[in-house]
Amino acid sequence: MFRSALRRLHHKWKSYRHRFVPWIALNLSKNENTLRQVTNGAEDKLVPDEEVSQALLKLFGLLLRSHWAKHDELRAAQSLFLGGLTTKEDPCEKDPVNGDDAMLQSLGFCIDRKPSTLPSAGTGVFVTKGFVPKGATVAMYPGTVYQAFEPIFLQSIRNPFVFRCIDGILIDGNDKGISKMVFRSCSNRDRLGPFMMSDSSWLTDSPLNPLAVGQYVNNCTNEWPANVSYQEYDVPDKFPIELRLYLPNANYSQDTEGPLRCVVLVSLRDITAGEELFSNYYTIVH
Repeated sequence: MFRSALRRLHHKWKSYRHRFVPWIALNLSKNENTLRQVTNGAEDKLVPDEEVSQALLKLFGLLLRSHWAKHDELRAAQSLFLGGLTTKEDPCEKDPVNGDDAMLQSLGFCIDRKPSTLPSAGTGVFVTKGFVPKGATVAMYPGTVYQAFEPIFLQSIRNPFVFRCIDGILIDGNDKGISKMVFRSCSNRDRLGPFMMSDSSWLTDSPLNPLAVGQYVNNCTNEWPANVSYQEYDVPDKFPIELRLYLPNANYSQDTEGPLRCVVLVSLRDITAGEELFSNYYTIVH
């Protein structure tokens, strides 16, 4: 019984320690070469936002075309069943692709969740196919976006997935419990006519947007240096409305002004298939 209690206490500590300031201060020296250091928010960019947008547009566009191709196949099958009718096919879209295929075709690599190579680290994220060049958008950090003044106390209890941006904005990437319910509510609320403004499928085992697994990227160690880094990304107003259904973020408040805050993970070096992704959880703001 005593050992069982110790194991439960150790598990809780592992979830809490990244929010315990003294522990963070003692561990800032870990892997100093990849410690995130910025002078101000404007300088917190590994690559220009335009490059992030281009990568997302390329992937989301292919996902949307594949979605409609599947609908065309279904309509064709229904027509054949009902009367031998045929539908006009677009030869460029007659072979719909899944999320992994879309990522490989548009970005040149695939990522997926698997058991981490780190002892007792749980789930990690790996490059499973292809090649990730330095400066590529590798993953997205999904979740509900909270302004600095909005309530998140209940959602934060025993929650290791709360990401703090430089300006105090918080993103809750927990896919379970009250966090899951809050995101579903916010996502269903934010419709614009027939258009969904966010994607809640990251709460499942099969996200439509295969990049939306960034909350499972583990912290680096001295033995496993960081190969990706977080970058805050504000979705531009010109981002196509029909592609926003693949954005894995939603504002907590419907009255939030300004662009939607997202966080992406950008590669610090070339990464090959089979490698696990590691980030540095800490940022020094000068």
